[in-house]
Amino acid sequence: MIKNRDAEIKKALAYEAKRKEERPVTSDFQKRLENLKKAGHKFFRNKLSGVGLAVVLLIILSAIFAKYITPYPAHAGAYVDFAHSNKPPSAQFLLGTDNMGRDILTRIIFSFRGALYMAVIVLAIAVPIGVSLGILGGYLKGTIVDTLIMRITDVFLSVPALLLALAVASVLKPNLTNAMMAVTLMWWPWYTRLVYGMATSCRNENFVISAGLIGASKAHIIFKEILPNCLSAVFTKMALDVGWVILIGATLSYVGLGEQPPTPSLGQMVSDGARYLPDSWWMTVFPSIAIIIIILGFNFMGDGIGDMLSKGDGKDA
Repeated sequence: MIKNRDAEIKKALAYEAKRKEERPVTSDFQKRLENLKKAGHKFFRNKLSGVGLAVVLLIILSAIFAKYITPYPAHAGAYVDFAHSNKPPSAQFLLGTDNMGRDILTRIIFSFRGALYMAVIVLAIAVPIGVSLGILGGYLKGTIVDTLIMRITDVFLSVPALLLALAVASVLKPNLTNAMMAVTLMWWPWYTRLVYGMATSCRNENFVISAGLIGASKAHIIFKEILPNCLSAVFTKMALDVGWVILIGATLSYVGLGEQPPTPSLGQMVSDGARYLPDSWWMTVFPSIAIIIIILGFNFMGDGIGDMLSKGDGKDA
């Protein structure tokens, strides 16, 4: 009986060894590829996320190659053609012309450049500042540093964002650079508040406490232990915020505090066209639709990024 049991054990061990030999070795590349497939599945399981990504890519490519794909590139600058002013949409001018005779389609596509440029610069400045202050205040919760950071943040958040941007932009020379400064000044507190809450909860987790017990420095704990757990929410918010930064920039341009003529700006185009409503409706309607499309595109894409970076298993609900 003992011999039979020993034989069965040897047989089982031999079978397990054979299974290990036959098991395919997974390389780092294969693991990355598998993770990429899972992320792609989680992103595209919501069809609107795919639509948003397509819209965003189309807008970016249009802005980059505007000079080559627009029918009248010269109309993006100081161009006047009163013979074709206020023309309704037609085969020659697909979206009509403005009061200066400039093609509206051309000017909308060129205006994407300034809108995207503003969004990139504002977030590139506001996000690092907001995240750094939020994570520092959250980790040092209860100290004078925490109190100072969060009270300043609360002051900025207590003022309506658009009102703050208008106030700052109104005392500066109207141009794109100063408009970006105004929007950046109002945008960082939102990231500080977001990351502060996440860092406050993470500082009490076992992995953070363990890192401190083994002698890890504060910099290591902040940037290696806490920060990676905040990036998912930060990236999701960034994708969603692009559209809203563009909307705030268009609002500043609408009241004359943003990009100045003759450089095309969506807000300025809406403002100029409003004076000719309802007769020349296309001068206002089409730039307004362009703003809506940009916001929806980035919002849909942001939802997909949130799903992709979530900790779920990626299975359909």
